[in-house]
Parts: sequence; C-alpha cells; structure tokens
Amino acid sequence: MKPTITIEYCPKCNWLLRAAYMAQELLTTFADDLYGVTLQPSETGGHYSIRINEETVFDRKEWSRFPEIKEIKQLVRDKVNPEKSLGHSDKK
Repeated sequence: MKPTITIEYCPKCNWLLRAAYMAQELLTTFADDLYGVTLQPSETGGHYSIRINEETVFDRKEWSRFPEIKEIKQLVRDKVNPEKSLGHSDKK
C-alpha cells in the first residue's frame, strides 16, 4: 500500500497556506508514489510537522525553522522511492 503524508499545522499561526503549498508540491512530485496527503489542523499552538504514515520526518520545533521544499522532497523521496530522481531538487 502506498504511504500517506500528513502535514500537521497550527491554524492559529495561519500556516494553512504553507501546508497546502507543500501538499501540492508533494502530490505533484510523487503522484505515482503516494496514496495521498492530508492536512491536519494542530491542537497545539505553533506546531508544524510532516509525517509519512506514522513516522515524523520533519518537526519545526526540532529543526528550529521551517523546511525548504527541496529538503522535504528529499526526505520523502528517501522514504517512499529512493531511486527517484528529483532533478534540480537533488542538486545541493
């Protein structure tokens, strides 16, 4: 079964647009590799995290910043399709 990504965001911080943008990028890049992307409003203020199934691959508080979309694509690729080329997102 294909994995599901959950982007949990703080609605009080107005992070829905950021979460929706990341969801769109992930769905476009991994159209054949994902079951779907879910946006989940957090009950915890200031929370922003990304999970693949139940595994957290990004947490804003642990990283002390928001991720670049390139970083998230690389993290997701490494979990869902390690052989996939990300084109310009693979370049450092």
